[in-house]
Amino acid sequence: MPESADGRSSRRQFLSAAGTVVTAAGLAACATGGSNPPASASASAGLSAAAARPGSSGAATTAAPPGPGLMPGGAATAVAHGPRDRPQVALTFHLGPHEADQDLSLAHRLLTEAAELLVSITVFAVGQWLDEHRDLVPVILAAGNELANHTYSHPVLTALPADLVAAEIIGCRDVLARLAPAQGRYFRPSGTSTATPLILAEAGAAGYRTVVDFDVDPLDYTSPGADAVVARVRAGVRPGSIVSMHFGYPGTVTAFARIVTNLRTAGLVPVSVRDLLV
Repeated sequence: MPESADGRSSRRQFLSAAGTVVTAAGLAACATGGSNPPASASASAGLSAAAARPGSSGAATTAAPPGPGLMPGGAATAVAHGPRDRPQVALTFHLGPHEADQDLSLAHRLLTEAAELLVSITVFAVGQWLDEHRDLVPVILAAGNELANHTYSHPVLTALPADLVAAEIIGCRDVLARLAPAQGRYFRPSGTSTATPLILAEAGAAGYRTVVDFDVDPLDYTSPGADAVVARVRAGVRPGSIVSMHFGYPGTVTAFARIVTNLRTAGLVPVSVRDLLV
């Protein structure tokens, strides 16, 4: 894959940043059976902004919210894959709390490998976690990766009422706007593989036009091992696919380079979600 001089410089800067020592913390898992905060956690985390979300009865303004291309309106559209007539595949990763705290070295390993392979990934981050580990933001972005919204505290979103769904979406949106103003174009719900009508409505009210689902899920959060992750992605992927994976799992990190090699052997180009959905 060709790369510009600016791109090579960016990746050199990334590889330098990736060597920075970062404190240990938990990483993300999206299994509905995993560890998620109770519904009350969102409210106690100071997410009362939902009451004044654009489009709600309590809204004080209809101005566009922060973030690129965000505009409050009707229900968002759920997208599980991109165009099938282009040889592109988006590799997406969830980043946030994990039920067992792990050293951030796994995240750095995966990000470094993606940079070395000249692959841009899309990172769906949990806002509260990202705010607590903000030093990772420039490391993610230095190599041209994309940051997106994966709720504020990672609850099972389908178990929440509308006001807390809105609070989860808005809370992460505003963290991304503060830490990475050019990022945060897309939203993906937590605790579910399919966006419900309620989630789509609240995402639209928060300014998101697109909710990004996926059509390939290797279930890497169940720790099936690298070989299984590689095989499941290879079996499910097609042109336009969006693959869902997670930071924090050694098998996923080990599988990553083989997944990229298999895609390229099949004539498929790994890209970010923003490039896939152009």
